Amino acid sequence: MTPSVAHDHSPLLTVRGLARTIGLRKLFAIDRLVIPRATAIVLTGMNGAGKTTLLRMLAGLEPAPGASAQWTDAHGQAHDAPLSPLPPALRQRIAYLHQHPYLFRTSVRENIAYGLHARGMPRDEIARRVGEALGWAGVSHLQDTAPEYLSGGEIQRVALARAKVLEPELLLLDEPTSSLDGHAREQVIGLVGDLAAEGRTVVMICHDRELINLPGVVRWKLGDGVLDTHHP
Repeated sequence: MTPSVAHDHSPLLTVRGLARTIGLRKLFAIDRLVIPRATAIVLTGMNGAGKTTLLRMLAGLEPAPGASAQWTDAHGQAHDAPLSPLPPALRQRIAYLHQHPYLFRTSVRENIAYGLHARGMPRDEIARRVGEALGWAGVSHLQDTAPEYLSGGEIQRVALARAKVLEPELLLLDEPTSSLDGHAREQVIGLVGDLAAEGRTVVMICHDRELINLPGVVRWKLGDGVLDTHHP
């Protein structure tokens, strides 16, 4: 699916009733969360505030009982459905990248192709997309390499390519540079900037000042059970 165009000002996704309680503690309660199109968003907050839980709920990786999602499809048709389980139409539009990505015990090329095979895409289209993603992430020379021989930065770039190749409209990234330093960190920051510049919506948990200060980045802050989407 191609990225949403920047001049479409309708929300990419609206989620209502998003809440999580752990024991007697209310982690967060968000009545209405509007995720805009073509926007790079940094989600900050103290450790334990629930940032990862929030992203995983949006990605359908954790249950979100009582929450609902509203969105408009490529044909302009409005949809309203429970967020959990994540509707297939949304699953096709969202990609989630774990802080420590897991790669399958096969080649880099097959890792990137995995989601396309799962969607039943023709082999020639898979080959084209994977080739482009390998080049974009700067890992073409590693395409036949097994994950255990990759550095931390290379694993992160392969994981970003595996997400990008699915052409999601919403990318949810959990601390994409947290375990990296030096040149590896700079490479990943560049790729995240590319994704945002393409017109995709990127929501990333992050404390990296360089990512936070990328041009046009919007800052959200989660704390004391409240999500502030107008944080300076």
